[in-house]
Amino acid sequence: MGALYHEVCGTPQGRDVVLLHGWSLNLGVWAGLVRELGAHFRVIAIDLPGHGRSDWDPRAATPAAQAWRVHETLLPLTERYALLGWSLGGQLALDLAAALPASVERLVLIATTPKFLKAPGWRCGTPRPLLARLAHRLHAEGERAVSDFLALAVRGSAPRTAARALHKLRDALRTHGAAQPEALASGLARLREGDLRAALPLVRVPALVVAGQRDRVIRPAASRALARALPEGRYVEVAGAAHVPFLSHPVQFVRQVGAFLHG
Repeated sequence: MGALYHEVCGTPQGRDVVLLHGWSLNLGVWAGLVRELGAHFRVIAIDLPGHGRSDWDPRAATPAAQAWRVHETLLPLTERYALLGWSLGGQLALDLAAALPASVERLVLIATTPKFLKAPGWRCGTPRPLLARLAHRLHAEGERAVSDFLALAVRGSAPRTAARALHKLRDALRTHGAAQPEALASGLARLREGDLRAALPLVRVPALVVAGQRDRVIRPAASRALARALPEGRYVEVAGAAHVPFLSHPVQFVRQVGAFLHG
C-alpha cells in the first residue's frame, strides 16, 4: 500500500494542520479553508482511501487499516500535528487521536458523532431510514446516492447559502474526482456499525467540536454529547449552518477554529 494522495500548502515554518474530508468527497472541499489557514499554518490535506485521487485497497477496508494508511502518509511529513476532520473524516480523526496520542496535539471535529445511528442509550443518533435510503441508492443507482447526500448536507441553511455550499461540494467532485463505489460502501458500513464511545476517554488532547445548528445528517445533540464525553472537549454551534459549516459560514468557522488552533 502506497501513500494516500495529499497536498501540502501554506506556511512552511507554521505548525502542521491535517485535514480529513467526509464521505464521498475529497480534499477539494477544503480549498477555502486552506487559503485561510495557510497564512499561519502548514496545511496537509489528504484524500481518504478510494476518494479523490487516492487508490482503494480492499486489504485496507477496515477503519483501523484506513487510519493506518493516513498515519503512514503522514510519517514522512510531520511528527506532531493538529487534526481536523469533517463527518466521516471526524471519526477517522478520533481513531488516530486515540491510537497516536504522541502525534495529535489538537483536534477539531466538524459535524462528527461517535455513533451515527440512533440506538437504545443513544437517542441523539440519526434515524436508520436515512442511512438505509443512501445504501439503497448506492446499490441501485450509484452516483444518485452521492447527489442525494450533497443535497442533504446543505439542507436547512438559508436558500442562497445552501446553493453556494452545494456548488462548492459539486465543484470539488467535478475538479478533483469522485469516490470509488467500494469506498462509498465501506464508509456507509462504518456509519452503520461503528461506535466510538468507548474510545473517547483515550482522546486526551484539546478538542473543539463544531456543529451546524440545522444539520440534517448529524444532529447537533450528537456533537454536544461527543464534546461532553471527550476529556478536554468543548462545543461550538454555528447558527444557521447545516452539515458543512466550513463552506456555508466560512467567516464564523475560521474565526472559531483559527483561535482554537492558535491555542
